[in-house]
Amino acid sequence: MEERNLYAPALPPFDFHYLSCALGELSYEHYRDSDNLVVRLNLPNMQYPAGHKVAVYAQAVRGLTKLESDPEQQLKYLDFIDIYAALDDNERAEYQRDYPDEAQTMSRFAERFHEKGKQEGIQQGMQQGEALVLERLLHLKFGALPDAVQRRIEQANEQTLLEWSERVLTASHLDEVLH
Repeated sequence: MEERNLYAPALPPFDFHYLSCALGELSYEHYRDSDNLVVRLNLPNMQYPAGHKVAVYAQAVRGLTKLESDPEQQLKYLDFIDIYAALDDNERAEYQRDYPDEAQTMSRFAERFHEKGKQEGIQQGMQQGEALVLERLLHLKFGALPDAVQRRIEQANEQTLLEWSERVLTASHLDEVLH
């Protein structure tokens, strides 16, 4: 017999309906100014006149910057536009030349997030180094470390690791370090 919560209403089974669309058959011109972000990201997948690839790319990027305010999402979605448009080196140079404002904006986003990732990597590396030094000091002073202690060290933040490292100097028991 099936057990059922009497206080919760019965929900109908999920019913999904997928929309089918041949993007390559849609005219870019009809959607170039759409306020739908997904549509703007897909402009390079639509039908457009020969020689207009860079203009289509630029319009997709403009839509991205207009419709998505989160810089992290912008950078992620720019990857989609880049993949869909697949500009060659000459087309990228044309884009840089003909759309300098958009190109500069997207370059600044990319540089900022590259720097942010670099700083986070440095921070993570420092924290891992501090954890490694602490584990080594504890091992030298108190012998093999229990798994639970190693997990606590791995999960500790930088400040906690520094405090524990200082306590190693005066502690006579492992639990005095990690209290």
